[in-house]
Amino acid sequence: MADAPRLLLVDDDPVILRLLQVNFRLEGYEIDTAADGALALASAQERPPDIVVLDMMLPDLPGEEVCRRMRTTPELAEVPVIFLTGRTEGPDPAEAGLGPGPVDLIAKPFDPADVVEVVRRRLEERTP
Repeated sequence: MADAPRLLLVDDDPVILRLLQVNFRLEGYEIDTAADGALALASAQERPPDIVVLDMMLPDLPGEEVCRRMRTTPELAEVPVIFLTGRTEGPDPAEAGLGPGPVDLIAKPFDPADVVEVVRRRLEERTP
């Protein structure tokens, strides 16, 4: 049996982080979490995820900056990123310099099932 996909969930709101964690664990995913950008980058470098679900508004680094820094690390450059945001508009990946990996945007408040579906779709796209 193949290893479960590893997700990195990043949000400074512990309620949202726990909600996502529970929903993805029920789907059989392996989960790492971080509450800020610096912890997210350290976690991703230590245990590269298959996909990142990333809040755009973190207390230390904006989500876009976390994504940019990931894109400069060869083993993280192509990892899909799904941004969660309360903003009405998100970044245009090309204009924001977010690099080559796939980027999606999900507005808060969100239905956890929708986030799970976007993650599932992105992981299927990466499977040969």
